[in-house]
Amino acid sequence: MNSTEADSLDPSLANDPKSDVESKAASETLEDYTLRFAPRHYRQWTPAVVATSALGGIAYLADFAIGATIGISFGTTNAVLGIILAAVLIFCTGFPLAYYAARYNLDLDLITRGSGFGYYGSVITNVIFASFTFIFFALEGSIMAQGLEIGLGIPLWLGYLISTVMVIPLVIYGMKALAKLQVWTTPLWLVLMVLPMIYLVASQPESIDSFIAYKGESGGETFSLGYVMLAAGVCLALIVQIAEQIDYLRFMPPRNKENKKAWWSAVICAGPGWVVLGAIKQITGLFIAVYLIAKFAPEDIKLASEPVHQFLGVYEQMMPGWLAMSLAVILVVISQIKINVTNAYCGSLAWTNSYTRVTKHYPGRMVFVIFNLAIALLLMELSMFEFLNNILGFYANCGIAWIVTVATDIAINKYVLKISPKVPEYRRGMLYAVNPVGFTSVLLSAGISILVFFGALGEWLQPYSPLVAVVVAFVVTPAMAVATKGRYYLRRDSDGIDLPMFDEHGNPSGEMMTCHVCGEEYERPDMIATPAVTDAAVCSLCISTDSSGEHVLPARQA
Repeated sequence: MNSTEADSLDPSLANDPKSDVESKAASETLEDYTLRFAPRHYRQWTPAVVATSALGGIAYLADFAIGATIGISFGTTNAVLGIILAAVLIFCTGFPLAYYAARYNLDLDLITRGSGFGYYGSVITNVIFASFTFIFFALEGSIMAQGLEIGLGIPLWLGYLISTVMVIPLVIYGMKALAKLQVWTTPLWLVLMVLPMIYLVASQPESIDSFIAYKGESGGETFSLGYVMLAAGVCLALIVQIAEQIDYLRFMPPRNKENKKAWWSAVICAGPGWVVLGAIKQITGLFIAVYLIAKFAPEDIKLASEPVHQFLGVYEQMMPGWLAMSLAVILVVISQIKINVTNAYCGSLAWTNSYTRVTKHYPGRMVFVIFNLAIALLLMELSMFEFLNNILGFYANCGIAWIVTVATDIAINKYVLKISPKVPEYRRGMLYAVNPVGFTSVLLSAGISILVFFGALGEWLQPYSPLVAVVVAFVVTPAMAVATKGRYYLRRDSDGIDLPMFDEHGNPSGEMMTCHVCGEEYERPDMIATPAVTDAAVCSLCISTDSSGEHVLPARQA
């Protein structure tokens, strides 16, 4: 990605808006479109650049720790089968979400609003997503702090602080800066990550046999369905990663005949396809851990699940100690920056979306960048890395409930049952406050699966809590749509604007309109008519912050 491509923004973005709220919106929202549709005049990147940027966001080393941790607990066979099962479920649920984000240029919160939750109902899913970002920020920050302690002698508490503060300057500038960062750092990251695996397989092929035969700390059965499900449950906590992929995919260019193949390749690879690389990383983490366990003293075996020690241990077999240490620290720092700028960025979007809707006030995205980072720093100081399995296993139930509900609404309710409107809607006034379809589904699936997770419904069912979450969400979502006859999806059948929403190719229109409230120009999909003034329209942010409600259109059923 060259500088021209990254900086090709509409000059109108620099216009001075007319109030304090809109001033913040113009300086921040128009840079990364925190609360709204991403317009086509901003989306100047090619499909390949968008995909590379999105995949750069999954450079986290937590995958290596997850694979090693579940492998050490349950053995290679059970861990690998659990990883594969989780990957299949994540891919299947991620596909409809990625397509909708790329096709209609909306983030997952905006998609969720019109896919069964309602204008305010999706706030609960924003909390789930925001929790994901600070949990994984804390995991990656802990890994980086370990690397700084080993390589540079920096105390862990200070390493936690450094890993938190260093991402702030990069997050300020949104997609424009993130795209450059991800594209430029990905080649070096790939080389440093792949090198150890190639070396181990080539120089010590017997390590493959040891890996396959490894039975874990339990030393029990090679195959156990319960262990497979427990392993899958930990991995399924990553199902929410698709929301971060979507925060990049919403900047895909319009699909047309010329770029159709590249467009679909980018959406599949950078959307649900992220989990393929993620599964490979988890299995690699276990492979390296098994190799190191044979070399470590018994009291040091727990270090085999820490990515810093994993890569350092292999690098030391390949090169002088000083160089091995340097490369290990470089890998950790690059990985942490690549993923944690994404975690901080996406978390700030989630919090800002929720706060603005509930309070009718836009405080600026940076307020929630700091808020999200503060929570992550607290988790690091509490040594959450030591409780990785338990934290991720519990969180998976909430994440699965949300993602499976939205994916089911899109795939089944929209395309099979045709009850849910096929075109996504997110604007205030067009949606009911709460749609019982998604809201009921996510509460039931998360609630029941959490009870199962804690053994409240019997120990025999306890390992299967992730599967319970999947099944309940998949069944309840269409059942609620049928029971309510789809009447709570749309509050109105028209937004009061005569201009078409889409062009002749089905892409969101690029027609510009002027907002009556802030005086800024926005593209057609971001606008809605106002009942306060004849033949006038307001943008989605202005109507979100309209505390009087004078610009909200009256309800009218289709």
